Amino acid sequence: MTDLPRRSEAKAGPAVALTGVTKIFSVPFQRRSVIAVRDLNLQVAAGQIYGLLGPNGSGKSTTLKIILGLVTPTRGEARILGRASDQVASRESVGFLPESPYFYKFLTGEETLRFYGKLCGLRGLSLKNRVEEMLALVGLTSARKRRLAGYSKGMLQRIGLAQALIQEPALLVLDEPTAGVDPAGGREIRDLILALKTRGITVLLSSHLLGQVQEICDRVGILANGVLVREGALDDLLAIENQTEFVLENASAALVNEVENLAAKSGARLIERGRPRTSLERLFLEATEAPKKTERKDS
Repeated sequence: MTDLPRRSEAKAGPAVALTGVTKIFSVPFQRRSVIAVRDLNLQVAAGQIYGLLGPNGSGKSTTLKIILGLVTPTRGEARILGRASDQVASRESVGFLPESPYFYKFLTGEETLRFYGKLCGLRGLSLKNRVEEMLALVGLTSARKRRLAGYSKGMLQRIGLAQALIQEPALLVLDEPTAGVDPAGGREIRDLILALKTRGITVLLSSHLLGQVQEICDRVGILANGVLVREGALDDLLAIENQTEFVLENASAALVNEVENLAAKSGARLIERGRPRTSLERLFLEATEAPKKTERKDS
């Protein structure tokens, strides 16, 4: 994969801002409704990699659709790069890769990117150069003349990333970007996402691979039953409260038991002090189980 040049333009304010967003769906032929998202306030800062997590039915997909302007919120406001998400202009600088993208399998990789490039208004030499750049970026130059029907799952995900980047977006939205991809392909996509961050592109991704999210995301938000139950910087969320961790050099077993005060007296050097960390998987399970327990008690 090749490196991308850094975006020159800077965007003021958050890349994504949701304020008091609620989405209620009516159930067809039934006198009831379902609250998919409830009073959601969420911001994604420009230049960050943000992970939106949640179990099935948590409102995660609905939130992404609201951000992309595909679903209108019942209440509240969604803005992308300072523009209301229901405006067509708000999507000019947004790239999107859905969980199960549909491609015309009779087209080659090169033809696919030319097709999407033309949809985005690219023409002539600028389109030709952009297609070349994207094929090199995702490592598909050698497969450019092969029809998509002959692409593996990993190759299809990479061509999907290329089409999402074809118009050089400021915001990239990825729904399960490594779904069905083998570990090597997943690593390549992870490295590409990190490279996009260095270029100044904001990445909002949804994934069930929590270990991968933990490796690349700056902040995460966890949804459960349509409510944002946890949100913040990943390092802060993974730190275990009310516990402190010490790493000592040249310390005896007795000194470890005496902790910090005896360490200073004995001449041992304190190398590191901080909070022990949990895993993103454990945090996710704790955050999403709590609303279920409350729901059972209320019922």
